Amino acid sequence: MGLFIEVQVAPEASSKPAVVKKLVEVCPVNIFGEREDGGLDIIESNVDECTLCELCLDATEPGAVRVIKLYDQGQALERSA
Repeated sequence: MGLFIEVQVAPEASSKPAVVKKLVEVCPVNIFGEREDGGLDIIESNVDECTLCELCLDATEPGAVRVIKLYDQGQALERSA
């Protein structure tokens, strides 16, 4: 978790290879990484670089990714169903 941003990915989404590849592909600041086993890594050292672009939200199903602004009383960016 960063100082300003926290990124959460639902376990079911982080274990789907297609979702992992898409998150790695769309993030402009490399918050997401793909493990050798195809699972998702969140690269903690990059989390505070988040630009709140919402590309990760657009690339996944509603509820799969949450971007929490720790500086804004925990307000979350997320797509709901």
